[in-house]
Amino acid sequence: MNAIALILVALLAATIAAVFTYLYLEKQATSRVRQARSEADRLLEEAETKRRDAALEAKDEAIRLRGELDRELTQRRKEIERIERRIEQKEESIDRKTSGLDERELSVRKQELGITQAKEAWEQERIRRVHELDQVLARQRQEIEDLRGRHLEELERIAGLTADEAKQQLVAEVEAEARAMAARRLHEIDQEIQEEADRRSRKILATTIQRIATDYVAETSVSVVPLPSDDMKGRIIGREGRNIRALEQATGVDLIVDDTPEAIMVSGFDPVRREVARRSLAKLLQDGRIHPARIEEVVNKCRLELEQVMREEGEKIAYEANVPGLHPDLIKLLGRLKFRTSYGQNVLHHSLETSMIAAAMAGELGADINVSKTAGLLHDIGKAVDHEVEGPHALIGADIAKRLGRSPKIVHAIAAHHGEEEPQTVEAFIVATADAISGARPGARREMIEAYIKRLEALEGVANSFEGVEKSFAIQAGREVRILVQPNGVDDLGASRLARDVAKKIEESLEYPGQIKITVIRETRAVDYAR
Repeated sequence: MNAIALILVALLAATIAAVFTYLYLEKQATSRVRQARSEADRLLEEAETKRRDAALEAKDEAIRLRGELDRELTQRRKEIERIERRIEQKEESIDRKTSGLDERELSVRKQELGITQAKEAWEQERIRRVHELDQVLARQRQEIEDLRGRHLEELERIAGLTADEAKQQLVAEVEAEARAMAARRLHEIDQEIQEEADRRSRKILATTIQRIATDYVAETSVSVVPLPSDDMKGRIIGREGRNIRALEQATGVDLIVDDTPEAIMVSGFDPVRREVARRSLAKLLQDGRIHPARIEEVVNKCRLELEQVMREEGEKIAYEANVPGLHPDLIKLLGRLKFRTSYGQNVLHHSLETSMIAAAMAGELGADINVSKTAGLLHDIGKAVDHEVEGPHALIGADIAKRLGRSPKIVHAIAAHHGEEEPQTVEAFIVATADAISGARPGARREMIEAYIKRLEALEGVANSFEGVEKSFAIQAGREVRILVQPNGVDDLGASRLARDVAKKIEESLEYPGQIKITVIRETRAVDYAR
C-alpha cells in the first residue's frame, strides 16, 4: 500500500514538475519573441532612417549635378553664339571680297577686250609692213642674183675654169692641207706628251687609273679528292647514304660521286668549307674508319687545324708585305684569302702583289707609302666574307677595316678601289691602279687558250684592215700591236694618223683587259751595189 502511494506521489510530483517546466519554457519563448520583435522594429526604424537620409543625399547630389550641367550648357551656348558671330563676320568678309573680285574680273575682261582689239590692229599693220618688205627684198635678191651671175661669168672668163671645176680644186686643196695640218698637230701633241711625261705623271695616273680594269666570269668552286680505289666510293656513301649525308651536313658542301675514276668532287661556293671538307675526306680515307660519329669528330678537328693554318698564313703575308700591327681578326681574314681564288688568281698572292706595287708607286709619286701598302694588302679583305655578307666586297672590306681600327685614308682607299666610292686621295688612285696592274698583267688570270688566240687574231685583223699596212704582229700577250707599213704609201704624218685610227677601231670593236700599245713602223731602205 505504501509502495502504491509512493508511486502515486512520484507520478504527481513528475506531473507537477512537467507542468512547471512547460510553463517556464513558454514564458521564456514568449520573452524571446517579444525581444525579437522589438529588435526587428528597431532595425526597421534604422533602415527607414537610412533610406530617408540616402534619399535626401541623392536629391542634393542631383540638384548639384543639375546646377553644374546648367552652368556648362550656358557656357556652351555662349561659345556657340561667339562662333556663330565669327562665322557671320567671315561670311560678310568673303562676300565683300567676292564682290571686289567680280568687279576686278569685269575690269580685266574690259582691258582684255581692248588689248585684243589693239593686237588685231597691230597684227594687220605688221602684215602690211612685212608684205612691203618682202617685195623690197625680192627686188634686191633679183638684183644680187643678176650681179652674181655677171661676176661669175667674168671670173670664169678670166680664170679659164668653170665654177664646178674651181670648187672641186679648192675643196681638194683645203682637204689635203687640213689632213697635213691635223697629222702634224697630232705628231706635235705626241711629242709634247712624251716630253712632259715625268712632270705630269700624277695627273696621268689620276685620270687613267681605271682604264686597265679587267672582267672575267670563271671562278673555281670545285675541289677534287683522289681515292686509292673506286671501292672507297661505296664506303664514303655508306649504308643508305648516311655517311655522305653526315659529311655534307657537317661541312656545308656537296659531294659529287660520279663515274670519274678514283676521284670525288667537293663542290661549294665557300672555299674555306670546301677546304675543310677536302682535308676531312683525306683524313677519313687515310684512317679507314668512316661513320657519322667519326666524320663529325674529324671535321671539327680539321676546322680547328685550318683556322690555325689561316692565322699562320695571314701573319706570314703581313710580314712579307711589311705591314705590322694588324688586328688579329684582320690576320685571320687575310689567311682565309689563301683558299679564295678570283678569275683563277689566288686572292692572297694578289693582295701581296698589289701591296708591293702600291708601295713602289707611292714611293715614286711621293705619296704615303704606309697607307698605300696597307690598303693594297687589305683591299680585297671583303672577299673573305662576301659569301656571308651582302654587298660589294670593296665596301664590305672598308667596313671591316674601319671597325678594326684602320685609319680613314686606308678605309677610303679600300672602298674606292673598284669605284664604289669616288677616289679622293692619291693613295686611293694608287691602290686601284696597283689592283688593276696585278689582275691585268699577262699570266695573272686564267684565260682559255682558244679565246686568247682569237683575241690576238682579232687584233692583227683590225690592223691589217687599214690601207698601206704591210704586216702586223700582236706581241706581249696581246698588250702591243706592231704594224709595218709600206714606206711609199704612208708618210711620217700618216703613220701617226694610222696609229690613232687603229687604236680607235680596237676600242670600238674589241673587248680586252688593260690597255694595248699601237706601234707603227715605217722603214725606208736605199740599196745600191758597187761594181
